[in-house]
Amino acid sequence: MSKIGSDLVSIIMPAYNVGNFICESIESVINQSYDCWELLIVDDCSTDKTVLEVKSYQNDNRIKLFENKKNLGGAGCRNVAISNAKGRYIAFLDSDDLWEPKKLENQIRFMQKGNIGFSFSGYSLINEAGQFQGQLKAPTKVSFYKLLKHNYIGCLTVIYDTQPYGKIYMPLVRKRQDFALWLELLKRFDYAYGLQEYLGSYRIRLGSLSRNKLDAFKYYWRVLRDVGKCNHFSALYNLTCYLFIVYLKKKHTKIYHNLFID
Repeated sequence: MSKIGSDLVSIIMPAYNVGNFICESIESVINQSYDCWELLIVDDCSTDKTVLEVKSYQNDNRIKLFENKKNLGGAGCRNVAISNAKGRYIAFLDSDDLWEPKKLENQIRFMQKGNIGFSFSGYSLINEAGQFQGQLKAPTKVSFYKLLKHNYIGCLTVIYDTQPYGKIYMPLVRKRQDFALWLELLKRFDYAYGLQEYLGSYRIRLGSLSRNKLDAFKYYWRVLRDVGKCNHFSALYNLTCYLFIVYLKKKHTKIYHNLFID
């Protein structure tokens, strides 16, 4: 086992028109108690001050900026960063979300002590102004088949170890990209293990892609079919489970936690 703190963590951060938020996200990385990291920021042709804000950190050689010549989307940006990553561990943080100061320290310790290859944690919810909106607890572990029914894993909380299987890239899908990658990882790792701490804050922004539910079911179905390799019957079953779990999560939170989290 490596000494805690000696292994490089590559942090993957896509960015598009987040000039009002990205500095706070970067600062949450700089403030980590675990300092063996690199932050790979991929700008997807932003038209605001995003690039200028990132360049203000150019004196910190741990922070690396890649500027796309054309729009690649979230998955494409993350894959650019993954391809340039030098770390043993791959972690994800979107450019409007935040980490708690001990996120990397606690989660890398959790992984190394438990010989865990794929981990995640609970996280808080904040609004655009950064005001607390609630928390989402992590299940203790999630299998491939459990994940097919609902994505319990927050992107900002994930770390995976590249030593067993190398770098695993994000499938190039329009939406549900994180869900698709977790499925790919769980084709290799038996479980994703949940650390029972709240180690980040997910920012809920009005009008963002992840908040637009109009066509969410269609994209969920496509990931089930294309990445999960479900036949029509299995995809329909898992989609029905997903709808039921989402309903419980929103309307009957205590039942949701008793059945699927605790």
